[in-house]
Amino acid sequence: MPSLDLGGFDEHRYFNARSLDRAHDYSQGSRLIWLLGTVATIAALVVLTRRLPRHVQAIGLGRIGSALIVGMVVLVTLWFVGLPFGLASLWWQHHWDLAPFDPLAWLNAQRYALGASVGFAMLTIVVVVGLAGRFGRRWWIPAAPFFVVVGALFAFVSGWVYAAGTHRIGDPQLRADVARIERAEHVEGTPVHVQDVSDWTDQANAFAVGFGPSTNVVLWDTLLDERFTRGEVKAVVAHELGHVKSRHILKGLVWFALFALPGAFVIAELTRRRGGLEDPVNLPYAVLVLTVIGLLAAPFTNVVSRRYEAEADWRSLNATHDPASTRRLFQSFERTSLEEPDPPLWDYLWLETHPTLMQRIAMAERFEERQTPR
Repeated sequence: MPSLDLGGFDEHRYFNARSLDRAHDYSQGSRLIWLLGTVATIAALVVLTRRLPRHVQAIGLGRIGSALIVGMVVLVTLWFVGLPFGLASLWWQHHWDLAPFDPLAWLNAQRYALGASVGFAMLTIVVVVGLAGRFGRRWWIPAAPFFVVVGALFAFVSGWVYAAGTHRIGDPQLRADVARIERAEHVEGTPVHVQDVSDWTDQANAFAVGFGPSTNVVLWDTLLDERFTRGEVKAVVAHELGHVKSRHILKGLVWFALFALPGAFVIAELTRRRGGLEDPVNLPYAVLVLTVIGLLAAPFTNVVSRRYEAEADWRSLNATHDPASTRRLFQSFERTSLEEPDPPLWDYLWLETHPTLMQRIAMAERFEERQTPR
């Protein structure tokens, strides 16, 4: 796989000035919404950390019962705090003609993932508080393997959760294309479904979820609305099946396992100064610490994510042998999603889980150069 260096590549060669200005203006607003939402989340956790403890003492439901109540209060609070920013993001997309403004459809689309997330969060809270009550300040030692198991279980179940409500591909030509790409990438039999999202967004996307028997690839119906050519759709399918072939979800779990122990240790040490997690009143503080750790770790986790996405792009190019369609696909993303081709450095470090559009175009160009006889 070639490097993602952009030496010799100029974004103005692939995008006109007006489209670049539109993508920049849209991205600036999106980044502001993310920044304000992040600040609001941290502020809410600070308030909960200071105010909630005085009310927990009066619950009288024991350690586990109190932990469940506190955990639910934290989750509900964070959901309501994040809701205005989610709606603001939806409106911003609508303002730039990227989505209809239908909050109910948007909320309905998130119900499966939200339910699974809440269920796993509550299970984690119960187990951590229980382990803290049993092992005291050393709760993080047995908890770290538990986090890994829960993470693996969540990733496994997500394969079915995210595929809920999808339907089979209707176009027989696309089904035949999918079968050919699966053979080319040696992942025959991987289920590929379509999810109807056009009632709340016009942007195109696809993703691979689950592992083993729960593996699924999901294409948004907006990818199939004739804005993209057959070759471009094949490039997307091959990219997602490339994730399956490379077992990126399992590799991501390995990375998670490597950091679960030190991460749990940091949370244990910082909460110990306030009495430890055996006392449920410290749960909001633990979530605050976890949120800050996530922010600090984002540049590193994004490096890993971009590496896997680049690998999936390379597999896609090798499976389709159509770098021209791949290049046009990434040029189309700038138009259909107003994705900034070469975002600012801080955005790249903290927010970009994929290589930039220019990096992906450069890869397609270099693949084509390798295939061209000299």
